[in-house]
Amino acid sequence: MIERYLSDICGAFGIKSEGISFGGGHINDTYSAEKDGRPCVLQRINTEVFKKPDEVMSNIFRVTSHLRLKLKTSNGDADRGTLHFLKTADGAPYFKDGDGDCFRVYRFIENSITVETVSKPAQFYEAAKTFGRFQNMLADFPAEQLYETIQQFHDTPNRVKQLNDAINSDCCGRVKECAPELEYAMKQVPEAGIVCGAIAESAVPCRVTHNDTKLNNVLFDEKTGEGICVIDLDTVMPGSLLYDFGDALRFGANTAAEDETDIDKVVFDLNLFEAFTKGFASELKNTITPAEKELLAFSAKLMTYECGIRFLADFLNGDTYFKTKYRNHNLDRARNQFQLCRQIDLKRNEMNKIVNESF
Repeated sequence: MIERYLSDICGAFGIKSEGISFGGGHINDTYSAEKDGRPCVLQRINTEVFKKPDEVMSNIFRVTSHLRLKLKTSNGDADRGTLHFLKTADGAPYFKDGDGDCFRVYRFIENSITVETVSKPAQFYEAAKTFGRFQNMLADFPAEQLYETIQQFHDTPNRVKQLNDAINSDCCGRVKECAPELEYAMKQVPEAGIVCGAIAESAVPCRVTHNDTKLNNVLFDEKTGEGICVIDLDTVMPGSLLYDFGDALRFGANTAAEDETDIDKVVFDLNLFEAFTKGFASELKNTITPAEKELLAFSAKLMTYECGIRFLADFLNGDTYFKTKYRNHNLDRARNQFQLCRQIDLKRNEMNKIVNESF
């Protein structure tokens, strides 16, 4: 890969690099780069996951162009408030090499950092403001004009169907290894369609959403600690504000790592929930609908459950989607997420009270 990278890919974008790999994402391969003396990031798009890179990059260029314009007209910093993707020398949004691998480049935002876990509530508050600001600036963007880059990505009933398909095929003979997890997953099915049903009935509006609001998808200013912008825009597409809110809490309010095997360490931290909710409310207080507000606390469980059944289905299918480090990695992730669901259920009343006070 490095030989192709140094010759064809660098030439296509007019960049130079030593091909140093960095970043810890599950999906794409990421490398450092340089163009015109400025640092850049080069990524290989995982076309096993994103099978239509044209649509992915179309969404990204349209959304980031809209954000840059909004920042410029509001006296914001367009070079730091959103990612800036570069086109190839012939004007293409990405480069495809002779082996069919697809690559894209964006400017590295200097004096910025990412963090993997929340170290203090104020940090989570800043992350919430950043995600909320992202949605606010895109409130007037016609979401229906974006492609659905992963079909039915947050369609939880469809994720249940995929889990059932994995169970029925049992292609790796692993069903017998996760009976307790499967039993828990099936007991939660009655709640799986609540948000999808609300969207279908137009009770919840369709918005431009990020759809992968982990803490490490926020850039923070390394000096002030303030949120700068959101990154990892592959899953930007039509969706619900509830998906972004719930998924951020699934990841950020868990006191343990996503793959922690000691589930006694998995606790849903109400202080972090409150910090994130207040940060989110500070940006969206005037635009959120009553139906969205009513489902905010529930969305934390829904997104946690959805992620858990995705991990479980991937385990049953032989680990074809998420990167794994050992055989039972996805099963451990699923167990972790289901324990977090139980924690959220125990604290739902308190969470609803925090939502009402924050908004």
